[in-house]
Amino acid sequence: MMDYDKIRAGVRLILEGIGEDITREGLLETPDRIARMCAEIYGGLYEDPAKHLQKQFTVANDDMVIEKDITFYSTCEHHLLPFYGKAHIGYVPDGRVAGLSKLARTVDVFARRPQIQEKMTAQIAQALAENLKPKGVIVMLEAEHTCMTMRGIKKPGSRTVTLTALGIFQEQRDLQDRFLAMVKQL
Repeated sequence: MMDYDKIRAGVRLILEGIGEDITREGLLETPDRIARMCAEIYGGLYEDPAKHLQKQFTVANDDMVIEKDITFYSTCEHHLLPFYGKAHIGYVPDGRVAGLSKLARTVDVFARRPQIQEKMTAQIAQALAENLKPKGVIVMLEAEHTCMTMRGIKKPGSRTVTLTALGIFQEQRDLQDRFLAMVKQL
């Protein structure tokens, strides 16, 4: 579980380390605000994505299901700076589908952890594969990383795209191409 006292103490040390006066009015409540923020943005560490994927419905067809443009915000585990973007999910059901909101909730579980985009993409795909047991799943994330845009190389507007394909999406390139074409549609 999250230790708020350690977070508050750590924030005070960082502020002192950068030369700030932690007793000035604007910073007095900052350690507590940061502790509360951590509970919100890192809450996925304590959440099982499977809980969102348990509610399923029977379907007779095996047409591809796509949920695209799922907004997410995450934190780079290397610099603790935000990265944010869109997730696109596709899967071919094998008799069962999840509610569409459950796909977005699954993205949020993994986004709300210190993370790298490559791992997050694979984790979402794996969670869907394990819980829905589809014929195949594909996940694509597009994100801007503030660790690249506001520090280091400083290239605002650059996006990182990652893709994980499992099952028939690995085996059938035409199915993967169809997914990508549908994601690009307005």
